[in-house]
Amino acid sequence: MKKILVTGGAGFVGTNLIEELIKDKNNIVTSLDCYFTGKKENHIDGVNYVEGFTWEIDKIFESNDFDIIYHFGEYSRIVHSFDDINFVSESILRGTPKVFEFAKKCNAKIIYSASSSKFGNNGKDENLSPYAWMKAKMVELLKNYNAWFGLQYEISYFFNVYGPKQIYEGNYATVVAIFERQFKNNEKLTVVKPGTQSRDFTHVTDIVSGLIAIENKNLNNEWHLRSGKNVTIIELAQMFGDWTLIEERRGERFTSEEFFSDTEELLEWKPLISIEKWIEIIKK
Repeated sequence: MKKILVTGGAGFVGTNLIEELIKDKNNIVTSLDCYFTGKKENHIDGVNYVEGFTWEIDKIFESNDFDIIYHFGEYSRIVHSFDDINFVSESILRGTPKVFEFAKKCNAKIIYSASSSKFGNNGKDENLSPYAWMKAKMVELLKNYNAWFGLQYEISYFFNVYGPKQIYEGNYATVVAIFERQFKNNEKLTVVKPGTQSRDFTHVTDIVSGLIAIENKNLNNEWHLRSGKNVTIIELAQMFGDWTLIEERRGERFTSEEFFSDTEELLEWKPLISIEKWIEIIKK
């Protein structure tokens, strides 16, 4: 039997991942979530859901150990990280080192969801927002934990994930979800100026299949889970219908960088769902 912990397991990506993990009857899955954006309606039968903060992980699981830890339980928005900087710091700079230390104690392999925001603007976007900077520092720390203590890891970079169970309302809604909601409500889509910002939109099903493939690797590697196609926000809006421009936001990332990656070759993995195909389904 394989004991797996998913932090952020009641959230968007975590729930989709758990749905796949429990298909293997050899997996015993536990979720740790503080429900900042996670939802209890995402709970799945057969999974042990624990409510708590990652910085308390050692106390929460003092009598437990795990073989694999998927660490998704961090604050995950760029623009709003300026206003939420105290919680961003607690979540990432306080919580994530505790998760790494707990993984070391358990002798568990950790699969960490890093942020693709650091690749924008030839790497300069690493310092564009509190979120991007803190996430980049945790990548450095995780690599050092491997060098210092032998902690086994795989780092996965998500590129603008969308799909079932994404957040549709509030400050933490994704752009695809916002456009989908506005389209269904017969509203004009609100495109943040200038609208030429580009993103690499990747369906959550492809993210999950990539994560399952990563779990089976032991390379201490960085993996880029992406569709491989950049789309501007205006182009995305045009796929849905009418749109209008709204004011620019602080911390807005302008480019999703195109760069060489051997992820597809080494993982024997390819994304299967395009953003165009997803929007066609929504519009029908």
